[in-house]
Amino acid sequence: MTDRLELSACTSMMVGKKASLDGATYISRNEDRLIAIHPKRFLVQPAVSGRKETYKSPYNGLTVPLPEKGYRYTSTPNADQSDGPNEEDGFNEKNVGESATESVYANERVLSCDPFVKNGLAEDSMTTLVLPFIDSARDGVRYLGELVKKYGSAEGNGVQFNDADEVWYMEIVTGHQWVAVRIPDDCYAVAANQIAIEKIDFNDPDNYMWADGIQEFVADNDLNPDDDQWNFRHIFGTDTEKDHHYNTPRVWFAQRYLNPEIEQDPESPDLPFIRKANRKLSVEDIQYVLKSHYNETKYDPLGSGSEHDKKRYRAISLSRTANSHILQMRNSRENGAAGVQWLGFGVPSFCPHVPFFTNANDTDASYRELPKKMSLDSAYWLYEALAMVVESHYAEFIQQDLDYQKELSQWARTKIIEVDKKARQLEGAALTDYLTQQNHEIATHYNKATRDLLADLTTQGAELSKLTFKMDPNL
Repeated sequence: MTDRLELSACTSMMVGKKASLDGATYISRNEDRLIAIHPKRFLVQPAVSGRKETYKSPYNGLTVPLPEKGYRYTSTPNADQSDGPNEEDGFNEKNVGESATESVYANERVLSCDPFVKNGLAEDSMTTLVLPFIDSARDGVRYLGELVKKYGSAEGNGVQFNDADEVWYMEIVTGHQWVAVRIPDDCYAVAANQIAIEKIDFNDPDNYMWADGIQEFVADNDLNPDDDQWNFRHIFGTDTEKDHHYNTPRVWFAQRYLNPEIEQDPESPDLPFIRKANRKLSVEDIQYVLKSHYNETKYDPLGSGSEHDKKRYRAISLSRTANSHILQMRNSRENGAAGVQWLGFGVPSFCPHVPFFTNANDTDASYRELPKKMSLDSAYWLYEALAMVVESHYAEFIQQDLDYQKELSQWARTKIIEVDKKARQLEGAALTDYLTQQNHEIATHYNKATRDLLADLTTQGAELSKLTFKMDPNL
C-alpha cells in the first residue's frame, strides 16, 4: 500500500480543552496528496434509518455491511470517487469529530509479524465507516478498533477524534495492531507521518486504549528493544534519514512556535508527541502551524536562506495540500452551534480557513458543486487560483494576502459571536435551518473577498511582467 501512503502525507495537530483559549477541543490536519490539483467538495451527508446496504470500497474491495441507522455528518470527499470516497474529516450530529488519516509507517520487524491486509480498512473508507455511527471521541476509537480487529488494516494510519470533553489520537500500524492515547486536557500534540505515540500505561484504560493481545504480540515476537519501558514508538516506529528530513522537522517547527523557550534539534528522533504550550492556544495558533513553511528560519523555501537549506526539510503547508481543516468543538451542552469546521482549500499559506457551523443540513453551492474545469464560482478552484497568483509574485503580494487573511479572520470571529447569540434562542430544526443559512452567508462573504483580492492582484501583476520594455533615452 506504499502508493496510498505516499498520497496522504499529512500533518496533524490536536489541542485539549484546558489548553485552548476558548475551552474548546480541537483536532486538525493538512490533507496532503501526491499532486497539486486534487479537487475536494464539502458536503452534509444525511442521517439514515432502516438501511440495508453493504459498503464496498472502490479502492481495494473492502466489503462491510452498514448499520441500519447512521447520524448526519459533514465531510470533504474527493471529487473523483473512483478511488473511494475519502471523506477525510467532519462532525456528526452528536458533535463528535473525526479526521482520518495521518499516514504513519511501521518498521519491517513488526510488519513481518503482522503484515497489512490488502483488502482491509484503508483511508478511503475510514470516515464513511466510522463517523456516522459513533457517540463520543472515545467511542470512535472503540468502534474503529473493532473494525480493524474484524477486517484488518490495509495501511498505517493515525486517526483523530474529539467531542466537547476529550481528544483522542489512534495509531493503526500493522494489519491488526493499534494503540490510542487521550490527549491531556492541558496539552497539545503534533504528528507528522511518523509513529508518534510513546509510552503506554496498560493500567490506565481511561487514558489509553489498545488492540487486544498487543502486549503478547510484542513479547512473543521479541519486538521490544527496551528493558525498562513499553514505548510504542520504539517498538513499532522508524528512525530513518527520510524521517529526519521529511517528518520530524515539522514537529520541531510546530513545537518551536508553541514552546519557543525549548531548544530542540529538528532531526531529533526523540521529540515528544505531547507537550504543554507556554500559553493558551487559539484557533489562529493552529492556523499558523497548518499554514507554516519554516517561517522566519533559514529552512523556509520562500525565504532568503541558501538553496541547500531551503530544500532541506519538507514544510507543513504544501502546494499539494488538498484541504486543511480545523474541527473546533465548543460546549455542546450549552450551545447548539458548538461545532465549527474551519475548512481551507488551496495552499494553506495563502488561503483562509473558512468557518462553517456543522449543525447544518446543506452546504453552499460553491463548496457542494465542483466543475471539472476551473471556475471562480467554485470555492476549490477560487482558492487554487489565489494561491498560484500570490506565489507567482510572492515578495510583492504576500503582505496584501496576509492582510486579507487577517481581515477575514477578524470578520469570522465577529460573525461567530453574532450567530451564537441568535442560536441560543433557537432549537431543533429551526436552529439547524438558521445555521445552514449562516453558512451560506459566510461562504458568500469569503468568496467575494477572495474574488476582489484576486482581481486586484491580477491587475497589479500585469505591471510586473518581464515582457516589458522602456527605450533608453540615451540610445
